[in-house]
Amino acid sequence: MNRWARSAVAGLALVAALGTAACGSGGEPQASGAGVAGDVTVFAAASLTESFTKLGREFENAHPGTKVTFNFAGSSALATQITQGAPADVFAAASPATMKTVADAGDADGTPTVFVKNQLVIAVPKGNPKGVTTLAQLSRPELKVALCAEQVPCGTAAKKALDAAGVTVPPVTLEQDVKAALQKVRLGEVDAALVYRTDAKAASAEVDGVEFPESAQASNDYPIVVLKNAPNRAAARAFLDFIASERGRAVLGEAGFQTP
Repeated sequence: MNRWARSAVAGLALVAALGTAACGSGGEPQASGAGVAGDVTVFAAASLTESFTKLGREFENAHPGTKVTFNFAGSSALATQITQGAPADVFAAASPATMKTVADAGDADGTPTVFVKNQLVIAVPKGNPKGVTTLAQLSRPELKVALCAEQVPCGTAAKKALDAAGVTVPPVTLEQDVKAALQKVRLGEVDAALVYRTDAKAASAEVDGVEFPESAQASNDYPIVVLKNAPNRAAARAFLDFIASERGRAVLGEAGFQTP
């Protein structure tokens, strides 16, 4: 895909990109950026699907006349799409490394800001039929384990955790995003997968999440930024403000993310 033509209008400096939105007297977040309207396109890591979808609906309610469209996928795939010219307003990545790809290409408007952190758990079928309780047990030869590919953030985090534990796990499949790895557990195709805590929590009706101490050494920072060629920069900045608001942090915290 050819890079889209650069806008001829210079972007204003990113001011208070993640400022806290004011709250009304009823305790609901007051919409920041009066008069914000139009479409806003958000490219976001797959692990943000549930929480961002919910916040997108609330943002639309807070800003009548706006419509939020999400593109959820692996962060590395999203970074590639952006640097190749895909039109988007906001990028929320699951790791600083994938955000750096976008920033180094000159596609970020300002400095990306970390808005949440996430950690891994071992996702197992409901009831944990194989009795997996530690990371080391994933090396058992009879277990079928799914991991994310190393080039995507959940795969990088898994490698860090496994290296920290001195554990070698031969996966039966390497997936391109965390949702795909989790789906292997949900479908009964594997006995376990290393996924984010938030994804296991979202699928708690079908899977259990087994915590393990080594995950603390492989937590992922999630940075977010308005993109340089954002078609709707005003709405993009308002969306970032909403994500950083008290309500935004509450929704992300309920999903299992660690928030500032």
